[in-house]
Amino acid sequence: MDPKYQRVELNDGHFMPVLGFGSYAPPEVPRNRVVEVTKLAIEAGFRHIDSAYLYNNEEQIGLAIRSKIAEGSVKREDIFYTSKLWCTFFRPQLVQPALESSLKKLQLDYVDLYIIHFPMALKPGETLLPTDENGKVIFDTVDLCAIWEVECHPYLNQSKLLDFCKSKDIVLVAHSALGTQRHKLWVDQNSPALLEDPVLCALAKKHKRSPALIALRYQLQRGVVVLAKSYNEQRIRENVQVFEFQLTSEDMKVLDGLNRNFRYVVMDFLVDHPDYPFSDEY
Repeated sequence: MDPKYQRVELNDGHFMPVLGFGSYAPPEVPRNRVVEVTKLAIEAGFRHIDSAYLYNNEEQIGLAIRSKIAEGSVKREDIFYTSKLWCTFFRPQLVQPALESSLKKLQLDYVDLYIIHFPMALKPGETLLPTDENGKVIFDTVDLCAIWEVECHPYLNQSKLLDFCKSKDIVLVAHSALGTQRHKLWVDQNSPALLEDPVLCALAKKHKRSPALIALRYQLQRGVVVLAKSYNEQRIRENVQVFEFQLTSEDMKVLDGLNRNFRYVVMDFLVDHPDYPFSDEY
């Protein structure tokens, strides 16, 4: 198997590609550009596509996937597609209609993974899934796996959370792995630019790779599934080169040392919520 199609086994027996294409783009990006770059990502070798209701791009993502299937480049089973349930649909009776809405936009028969987007409103033990009178879950359109998607990069390496996840057979998926797109809606414009970090840049020079590739490779060697977000054709093609080199154990220690518990996406408009998640130790 081509190394760029490397996968990790989930605890339900399914497999997830370890490198994913992050599809979020600011509202000013034209919708037809979403179709173009998703096609490019699939052509480059991405087989894991990450989206969400909130991204407002599932219609375009679905069009791109179906287009590549129709031309014979991939089969549906080759693509691992993730969607996310937004917090306005957390009531159990709204979950399946929300998923069906995404499927209608995608014009696909199923999603491979459906995760909760910012699950801070849930109480311990609370379920989102509709059940019948016997308490059996009525939900057969998607497989349920133990997966957590969190912000994770050299400035926020989530080492304690990663250790916990590994101990519980939970797959950790890193978003904002390259330091985010720095959109003013989500990110403080004065925050440090991860890919300009001198240590990261020195390792990039050492390996004759880009700082982005060093940041992505760091996650893969830690056992983290990583999402690479870009709407630039050259960078999309470059990002799949992450399987073409290895960081040394000393490199990994140096990158571990960059951790400063710095979070780009702080969701500060929710900071007064009693379940605000980023106050926790993790």
